[in-house]
Amino acid sequence: MAFYTGRRIIRKVPGTVIKAAPLPEPELIEGFGKRAEVGALCEKAGFKSVLLVTDQTLYSLGLHKKIEESLKKHGIPYTLFHEIDSEPTVRIVDAGRRMAAECGADCIVALGGGSVLDSSKIIAAAANHPKQGITHYLHKFAFVKRGTLPMINIPSTAGTGAECTVGAVIKNKHGAKSSTVLIGMEVPYVILDSELLIGAPKSVTTWCAIDALSHGLEGLLADIRSSDEDVRKSRECVKLILENLPILLEDPKNIEARQATLLAAHYGGNAINTQLAGYVHAFAHSIGALYHIPHGKAIAWCLLPVVGAQENIRYTELAELAVHCGLAEKAEAKETAADKLLAALRGLLELCGLENGCDALQENDYDKLVGMIDADSINYSPSRTFRDSEIRMMLDQIRRGY
Repeated sequence: MAFYTGRRIIRKVPGTVIKAAPLPEPELIEGFGKRAEVGALCEKAGFKSVLLVTDQTLYSLGLHKKIEESLKKHGIPYTLFHEIDSEPTVRIVDAGRRMAAECGADCIVALGGGSVLDSSKIIAAAANHPKQGITHYLHKFAFVKRGTLPMINIPSTAGTGAECTVGAVIKNKHGAKSSTVLIGMEVPYVILDSELLIGAPKSVTTWCAIDALSHGLEGLLADIRSSDEDVRKSRECVKLILENLPILLEDPKNIEARQATLLAAHYGGNAINTQLAGYVHAFAHSIGALYHIPHGKAIAWCLLPVVGAQENIRYTELAELAVHCGLAEKAEAKETAADKLLAALRGLLELCGLENGCDALQENDYDKLVGMIDADSINYSPSRTFRDSEIRMMLDQIRRGY
């Protein structure tokens, strides 16, 4: 009971803190093959030396070459660092930091998914401070003196929105994932290039999109005062996924739909920055960590039970979202409109092939999971604080399905 009371008391603290953090405001460059404009952007900005960061997979596929050609064309010296893997460590990030220092980089170009983008943020933060250990940047909030190196971020997946978020996650020296919020991130440009997504496996496309959708949806449910523009972006995030993911499930090479999901993910990243996530992520992080379930799929299983549990105190937000998505009319009762939105989400998850119930989830793990969910939830500003008994009921729903 004491812990529940404590969580209720501090529920609004994360939102207050994040509102005080300066956020990057990148210029968006959108379109198929647009990463070929990196050289021109660097020349325009006056950058003299670039560290191009990517991962081993994208490097093996040659998806970095268009960037290299662009930098050469515009006479921008660069160094390539392609050692990032799916679970980046302090050692890998420190190697990137040393390479940035050795080549005198005044700009980081990051090409990849969340692991590349997060690693690059810390490289950009640490590059000008060679005597500062990487672990310095793994505190809950890390102030970057004089700001990070400027970054040009190019996401290769449409899910995390990490190209614009101020958070980063890497493994610490003990092998545990450590998260931080970087105060002073400089991101002048973000390039949303649909060409990078054309060959993505169906599972990656599907669960990344559901993750993006959850960012927008949870942002709208958060107990945070949001600007009209942030609300618009979060609503548009959900709408873009609802409209375009079904298209991609039928036609994975549809360029317009790919571009739309990239924009949705970017808007979802804005929601993380300005509105935070919520209990869907607290549940998914905990279940995913315990059973080694991919994050996006864990989100998919948690989405309806957790959002449904907040419906009665967020009818207005859900109804307005339903209207924005074209699922309901303004004149309809809020309860009816909210129900239509949840029905549309259920239909999308069924279309994605999500199994009805998470078989991996075990009832005898509930006590452990409740503790994990309680602990993770204090990082957000949810619409309300769930009691442990309510969390167990939702775990039952996730396990058994509808």
